[in-house]
Amino acid sequence: MAQVTLQSRRKLTKRDFSVITKKEPEKSLLAKYFYRAGRSHGKISTRHKGGRGKRLYRVIDFKRDKRDVKAKVIAIEYSPFHSAYLALLQYPDGQKRYILAPEGLKVDAEVIASDKEVPLQPGNATRLKNLPVGTVVHAVELIPGRGAQIARAAGTSAVILAHDENKVHLKMPSTEIRVVNANCFASIGQTSNVEWANILWGKAGRSRHLGIRPTVRGKAMNPVDHPHGGGEGRSPVGLKYSKTPWGKPAKGVKTRKRKHTDKFILKRRKK
Repeated sequence: MAQVTLQSRRKLTKRDFSVITKKEPEKSLLAKYFYRAGRSHGKISTRHKGGRGKRLYRVIDFKRDKRDVKAKVIAIEYSPFHSAYLALLQYPDGQKRYILAPEGLKVDAEVIASDKEVPLQPGNATRLKNLPVGTVVHAVELIPGRGAQIARAAGTSAVILAHDENKVHLKMPSTEIRVVNANCFASIGQTSNVEWANILWGKAGRSRHLGIRPTVRGKAMNPVDHPHGGGEGRSPVGLKYSKTPWGKPAKGVKTRKRKHTDKFILKRRKK
């Protein structure tokens, strides 16, 4: 029987693992992860999640709190939890830690985290106040000492636009311009695996392996199941504006709740 190749399978693309230098993870930096599949107390709180492959979490050093000690990059690894690749560091005392690997970081390179100024090389980390305007950074803290929260996904980065006393103007990956404490830590460079956003999954099975369950369009449902449902054939939504399955406005409605942090936003992101 002739093998049938669908158009979607012809256009399928995969991740570039050529930069990976070590297949097996560091056992001392693994942790169990209990997958809840979008459930809270047994009830679905986030739809379309569940049924993914098992995996072990790689413990990552987001705080970079081992300061003024050079570490050697001994491997670039894959993580099933992160779209960016990981760099395995080894310190002179033998301790090993994972960090998010920036673009261009190679095995045998040396990186350092310090409260003082550091060379502007990928993987080095310091406080935002020590970096010049125009520096591209990733794994940025929002509160000093809390650990990296911003620009951690594959191919993302933030840019330092200005220094203002003890504050820094930072252009986020979303293009939003935000005021951040100058004492916050950040790593230099752009996160690795830039091509992640261009992957074409090609078939439903690959999404299921990632824990993404099917999503049905509201227009394809019955009126009892969704506000968009009903009609004959290919019917439009039929409403003045789109709604969620629970009848609340969707698409373009502001959902931001943390209004007390609005004072830190200088310019909203582009829609």
